[in-house]
Amino acid sequence: MMRQGVYKNIVECIGNTPIVQLQKIGSEQIHDFYVKLECMNPGSSIKDRLALQMIRDAVDQGRLQKGGTIIETTSGNTGMGLAMIAAVEGFACIFTMPDKVSDEKVRALEAFGAKVVLAPTAVEPDDPRSYYSVAKQLEKEIPNSCYMNQYFNPSNPRAHYLSTGPEIWKQMGEHVDALVAGIGTGGTLCGSIKFLKEKNPEIQSVAIDPVGSIFYEKFTTGKVTSKAKPYLVEGFGEDILPSTVDFDFIDHMYQVSDQECFDMTRRLAIQEGIFAGGSCGGAIHGALEYGKSLREKKNILILLPDSGSRYLSKIYNPQWMKENGFV
Repeated sequence: MMRQGVYKNIVECIGNTPIVQLQKIGSEQIHDFYVKLECMNPGSSIKDRLALQMIRDAVDQGRLQKGGTIIETTSGNTGMGLAMIAAVEGFACIFTMPDKVSDEKVRALEAFGAKVVLAPTAVEPDDPRSYYSVAKQLEKEIPNSCYMNQYFNPSNPRAHYLSTGPEIWKQMGEHVDALVAGIGTGGTLCGSIKFLKEKNPEIQSVAIDPVGSIFYEKFTTGKVTSKAKPYLVEGFGEDILPSTVDFDFIDHMYQVSDQECFDMTRRLAIQEGIFAGGSCGGAIHGALEYGKSLREKKNILILLPDSGSRYLSKIYNPQWMKENGFV
């Protein structure tokens, strides 16, 4: 008989992350702000949930065979989840990444035996050099390979409909009034809120998009006429419209700048003792803006997707912050 808290392998440790109430940040408002610490997953991010669901579904559908190669486009966290699970299940991994990602992310993936291919950030998605195009080409060239394609994979929102949403309801239930998350593939927010709205249609969803991404224009105008512009915060925002983003499940959207993301991320560590990534700071800043628009007291839950350990050379490096004009 297995003892409580003892698991067969690292994969079984995914999920069941804690929720913590913020004590200082947001204290000037009437609302209660809570954060769900997805850095407590074994791969240190919320993407462990997505990675597990994508692999399970790919195997069940026959798209991923024993001893096969997983190919994915990632800014780091999805790759980490896939590489961790692949190590347990016996798959190889190749990841294409934008060249703006931190060195820590590249080295972490390589530590699992994965191969990393860096592609230029500032090119169009359909450019042969883009990390999307490179991944598609690799799948064509490598036998017994499977391109997971989190941006257009229904397993993405399904992962959060099956795990993140139910966890939140179990932890907070009727006491959650709004769910706030950064939007990248959109799977986290759309999958989670789909489950939560089935329990309580009044729960609001709030998406946070970095300045330079195309989602905010799409949400506010219904179309995209501008091209994405470069930004330095990692892990959310996009220059394409993934099929995993369902705008019908998004009630509000706010934009955040690199400066706002990085300042709030550093403040989160100093004031709340929570060591998180840049998109986490962006989500909190956006949540505070949302809170300002409300007259009645609400319980606002913010999903914090990852750990600060992958940004030591950037956000938490005073020299990098100074060189890029953030200090």
